[in-house]
Amino acid sequence: MARDPYLELGVSRSAGAEDIRKAFRKLAKQHHPDANPGDKAAEEKFKRVSGAFDILGDPEKRKKFDRGEIDAEGREQQFAGRGGFGGQPGGGWSPRGGPGAGPEVDLNDIFGDVFGGRGPGGPRGFGGFSTKGQDLRTRLDIDLEDAIRGAKKRIAFSDGRTLDLTIPKGAQDGQVLRLKGQGAPGRGGAGDALIELNIRPHPIYRREGDTLIMDVPITVPDAVLGGKVEAPTPDGNVSLTVPKGSNSGQQLRLKGRGFIDAKGKRGDLVARLIVTLPDVSGPELEQFAQEWKAKRPYAAKKR
Repeated sequence: MARDPYLELGVSRSAGAEDIRKAFRKLAKQHHPDANPGDKAAEEKFKRVSGAFDILGDPEKRKKFDRGEIDAEGREQQFAGRGGFGGQPGGGWSPRGGPGAGPEVDLNDIFGDVFGGRGPGGPRGFGGFSTKGQDLRTRLDIDLEDAIRGAKKRIAFSDGRTLDLTIPKGAQDGQVLRLKGQGAPGRGGAGDALIELNIRPHPIYRREGDTLIMDVPITVPDAVLGGKVEAPTPDGNVSLTVPKGSNSGQQLRLKGRGFIDAKGKRGDLVARLIVTLPDVSGPELEQFAQEWKAKRPYAAKKR
């Protein structure tokens, strides 16, 4: 037998409509099947408070109940006018109408702020409690090269499951990949798995939009005479031509070797030349430097 709806919601018979609404909102949040997957007791409690609100949330049905014209399950009483709570076992809450049902109560409005608008009758509503499982969210750190070229990754969830994930070419920092049906199970099917991508800082490249910048060390002879040096790129090593008379800070641009923007356009890779000395200079280099210094090759440069 259904309980007195006032007792079910924990409100007095003189409670106003807003108090009834608040009481139902609180209990519904607490016992909703989405918040208590697999908990039969919570599901039954949710059914009862929903049935109580079906009566007290409708002004006309509440009046009929108070007059004894309907019972706690919304069925018409054979002998009206007795007041209070009577009724026979059987029946039940009917959110979409049926025998004894009054105007439909818009529970979407009540659950909109709690379950993202997934109230009854929506695409993931609880009509018949066939709710879809919750989405699972996680974060995946990837290398810059994986974001550019694409990759296969295996991720693990807290429930012990592992999933193989395909990182698309041109993946962006903060991009969210959705795996359908890989979330938490539910009566209406499993939710989705949402994976947010985070591109790790790179030890060689610095990003400026879709442009990558790197430092390339060169020797003094290569800087003075020009030469060839091997430099890394996200697509593999390449041979760079160092112009004769190069200086530190000079930049060489490699077209189409940078990062990929959200529209799929590939940026450039900028190689910044850094003239370096050997770890051990030796007497010959020191003698050369002394002779060069004596000629004061920088004296003509004025600032």
